[in-house]
Amino acid sequence: MLLWAILLVLASIRGQFATTPKPFVSLHPPWTVNFEGETVNLTCNGFHLYSPRKTVWYHKQFGAEMSREVPGNTFLVHESGDYRCQAKGSASSNSVHLIFSKALLILQAPLAIFEGDSVILRCKSKAESAMTTKTIRKNNRPLIQLDRRSEFHIYHASLKDNGDYQCTEHKQTCAVSSNTIKIQVLELFPRPMLAASSSQPIDGSPVTLTCKTQLPPQKSHVQLQFRFFRDNQIPVTDWRDSPELQIPALWIEDSGSYWCKASTMSFHVWKESMRSRIQVQRAAANIQIRTVPTAESVFEGQELVLICLVEGVPGPITVSWYKLPNKRFKSTKIQDSQEAEFKIHVVTNSDAGAYSCIARNSRRSYTSIPMTINVRVPVSQPVLTLSTVKSRIVEGDTVTFHCEAHRGSLPILYQIFRENVFLKKIEATSWRRSVSFSLTAEHSGNYYCIANNGLKNKSSQAVNLSITVPVSRPVLTLKAPRTKAVVGDVVELHCEAIRGSPPILYRFYQENIILWSISASNGGGASFSLSLTAEHSGNYSCEADNGPRTQHSDTVSLSVTVPVSRPVLTLRAPRAQAVVGDVVELHCEAHRGSPPILYLFYHEDVTLGNSSAPSGGGASFNLSLTAEHSGNYSCEANNTVGAQQSEMVTLKVTVPVSRPVLALRVLRAQVVVGDVVELHCETPRGSPPILYRFYHEDVTLGNSSAPSGGGAAFNLSLTTEHSGNYSCEADNGVGAQRSEVVTLSISGLTENRSGPVATGVTGALLSIAGLAAGALLFHCWLSRKTERKPAPNPSRNSSDSDTQEPTYHNVPAWIELQPVYSNVNPRGSDVVYTEVWRIQGETKPTAPSAPALLGNKDSGVIYSQVKGASASRPQLLTSSAPHR
Repeated sequence: MLLWAILLVLASIRGQFATTPKPFVSLHPPWTVNFEGETVNLTCNGFHLYSPRKTVWYHKQFGAEMSREVPGNTFLVHESGDYRCQAKGSASSNSVHLIFSKALLILQAPLAIFEGDSVILRCKSKAESAMTTKTIRKNNRPLIQLDRRSEFHIYHASLKDNGDYQCTEHKQTCAVSSNTIKIQVLELFPRPMLAASSSQPIDGSPVTLTCKTQLPPQKSHVQLQFRFFRDNQIPVTDWRDSPELQIPALWIEDSGSYWCKASTMSFHVWKESMRSRIQVQRAAANIQIRTVPTAESVFEGQELVLICLVEGVPGPITVSWYKLPNKRFKSTKIQDSQEAEFKIHVVTNSDAGAYSCIARNSRRSYTSIPMTINVRVPVSQPVLTLSTVKSRIVEGDTVTFHCEAHRGSLPILYQIFRENVFLKKIEATSWRRSVSFSLTAEHSGNYYCIANNGLKNKSSQAVNLSITVPVSRPVLTLKAPRTKAVVGDVVELHCEAIRGSPPILYRFYQENIILWSISASNGGGASFSLSLTAEHSGNYSCEADNGPRTQHSDTVSLSVTVPVSRPVLTLRAPRAQAVVGDVVELHCEAHRGSPPILYLFYHEDVTLGNSSAPSGGGASFNLSLTAEHSGNYSCEANNTVGAQQSEMVTLKVTVPVSRPVLALRVLRAQVVVGDVVELHCETPRGSPPILYRFYHEDVTLGNSSAPSGGGAAFNLSLTTEHSGNYSCEADNGVGAQRSEVVTLSISGLTENRSGPVATGVTGALLSIAGLAAGALLFHCWLSRKTERKPAPNPSRNSSDSDTQEPTYHNVPAWIELQPVYSNVNPRGSDVVYTEVWRIQGETKPTAPSAPALLGNKDSGVIYSQVKGASASRPQLLTSSAPHR
């Protein structure tokens, strides 16, 4: 029977294998040439799955291109130029050239002409007249005279219709020619190509033939039909609208050259493909038998499944089973599967033997290699026994395991397990088998064995083996709550032997003295807690014992840090009373605490400095005293585990007194016997209380105390013996300072001060005033000379502090004229003079300095005595002019 008569299966797939084209432009009316004033509607085509909402149209004229977006896919135009379109997400179409002519005669033709098309060429005149004759010309030769018609038809266009076309119109005396149109008939579809799913198919396998061609987008509506051939015009099929042909089975005798034809339904356009050689290959059949279970593991009472695996045999096929010699007992037809099964539900010894299968299709048969089945006997449950030399087994001893199955086909595989973990595999050709182990700690546990000869595992009863492992050297760990152990902390001593059978007895030692013992019944380590004191510093160790062996750990040192106690601050001065300039040692010491200790020193909570005691004990800080160092002192001790503050210690720094100034305060310019004079002594600097002593010619007159500082006064009722030199001394316990000497001259008159005596005194005073004026001029000259010398400070320097302190006066307003006695040393010069001032009116208690008295315009010098630095006696000066 012919192949094409029995094996054709027509595919239901339709289509022309066209890829999605880019858009193209169509015209309505279809002419590319029109008269000026007419319009053409352009349509952007080629969107099979959707119609664009908007289209962009491009118009190119005179070298310039413009674009316009319009809704939909149509565009009405009336101007000459090149037009193309583009929708969103698509490529741009090819350009279409339109002409809107002003000519009297035009020839109109469609935009594109394909093979088989019926084409109309229209010769159109602007002013149609029945008195004209129109002629169609092709390639400058008359083709046909249209008479009164204006259209020329080309039926079933082909390549022979290509050429340049023009129409002419003849009137009475003249002829008019139209534009020339070049007609190029386009190929409707290319020559088809035959494709086969396989050029070398296997004997009996299916093959698909495809006749591939493609229509242009403008002709996608054209229906094509196909036909397939073999060798010389032998049709394989009739005409059909599908380009695919599916052949269910192709045999060796079907080998040959195959080709196809593609044609329009009218057969006006048809094309055939090139020849393609298809060579069918002989099938490489592979027939095998597989068994479940495997042929070597078939046991009595099991189910046996024999599976015939067929590869390389085209179907449908039929499988038959044979038990040699040539005993057929089953036949199975296979349609969709390449496997065929044969089952023996309960295997007996009679089922042993050789089996084969044969696969047949409609043309050939294939036989497998025979498969031999041996029926085996399953093993019975084995028994495990352990043999040792001594009753208590210690690590390192040897034990022998015996596993035995009393029934089963050989060979038998024995496996030894400990706690379900595989240890040893033994393949035996007898029913009894032994194996020996050198024991380690890990060998303790439950043991059993498994026997297997291919069917399934048979397990023995479990046997327990306990192995005593001597303890290893323990490790002692000290766990403290902080990096440095401190008195009061609780430290945990943990001792643990990494190896060793329980129970393990642990003992803890300090300096080889036992502290505690504890037992770990389940193994592992043991702990012991210790509340630390200073005595717990030292070396610690532990011991582990489980009977066979005792092990001692390494020594671990523990250093217990003692927090510092509250320190004591001691101030060590060179004398009982601290004085400005003394060096005071501040000594801080905590009587308890682990070194190193850092001491910090404070004055009124302000840090003065610090000092460290690396080996413990105290630390000192030296301070050179000034007046500002009076106040409260404290110190702090810190050894990184806590700081402690000392009690406050108060230090009072005594300031030595400066040189005092003595002022004599009297009631009148000339003191006489019986007057009361006030001796006022004051030092501007010095810590109270200050004791003032008053002297007349170095003989003590009396003393007065200033508990809160300041000056002190001493009143003296004058007698004639009181004339002479006066001084005072200030003392606050750390040194006495003596004032400059002040000279007082006393008149002998006590009652009537007028008359001759007064006149004599007045003359003497005027003489003294004259001398005082001369002395004052000399003083001013010396002062200016001194002022020319450079000085860092316009006030007195440090060398003058004892001899030129400001003298403070507190003079009561007794009477209008108040003589004031004062000894002055102006600006450190070597001139010392004594003056008695007359002060006009009442004055309020003031405290001006001696230089300030010199500038009092309301005062007048009534007595003055000048001394040189080397003079041995006072010089009396009198003057009535005021001293400035």
